[in-house]
Amino acid sequence: MTTDLQALGDDLFVALNRRAVAMRRLDRRLRVAALAVGALGLFAATAIASGIADDLHLDPTQWSILGRGSVDNGKAEYVHAQRKSDGSDSTFMVEHDAGLAPYEAFLLHEKTLAAAGATETGALCTRQDVTRAETIALAALRSTFPSGADADATKATVDTAVRAAFDTPCRGLEYAGEQARLVYAGVQPVATLMPGVR
Repeated sequence: MTTDLQALGDDLFVALNRRAVAMRRLDRRLRVAALAVGALGLFAATAIASGIADDLHLDPTQWSILGRGSVDNGKAEYVHAQRKSDGSDSTFMVEHDAGLAPYEAFLLHEKTLAAAGATETGALCTRQDVTRAETIALAALRSTFPSGADADATKATVDTAVRAAFDTPCRGLEYAGEQARLVYAGVQPVATLMPGVR
C-alpha cells in the first residue's frame, strides 16, 4: 500500500510540476505579447503623428494639437500644439519652397506666419530690403565667425548687425538674417539667398 501511495504522490508531483512549467510559459508568452502590442501602439501613434501636417511629425504622446492650417494649397502648413508635459504652447511651420525664387519663398514664409496668427507689425520688406539685410548678415558673419559656424551661435550677432543697418525696420529682417546664417553654416545652398547677395 505504501508503494502505491508513493507512486501516486510521485505522479501528482510530476503533474503539478508540469502544470507550473506550463503556467510559467503561458505567463512569459503573455508578457511578450503585451510588449509587442505596446510597441505596436507606440509605432501606430508615431505613424498617426506623421499625418498631422505631414512633414511636422509631431508625436501625439507628447503634443496635443490645438489647431492647424495650410497656405497656398499645401505649399506651407502650420500646427498650434501644446506640450503635454508642461502645458507650454508652440507653433510649428513647414514651407515647401523648393523651386521658388528666394523672394517668393520669403513671401510664402510671411503668408504662413500671418495664417498662423503672428502679430508682426510694420511694412513688409521689399526685394531690395531682403537683399540688403542678407548682405549685411553675411558681412557680419564673415568678419566675426569662421565658415561653417553653427547657425544658432551666430544669431545674436547677425540680428544686431541687421537691425542697426535699418532706420525703419521692415517685416522680414529676421528671416533674411536666418537665411544668411543657414547658408553660412552650410545647412542651406547659396541659391536660397537673394540673387544680388550671391
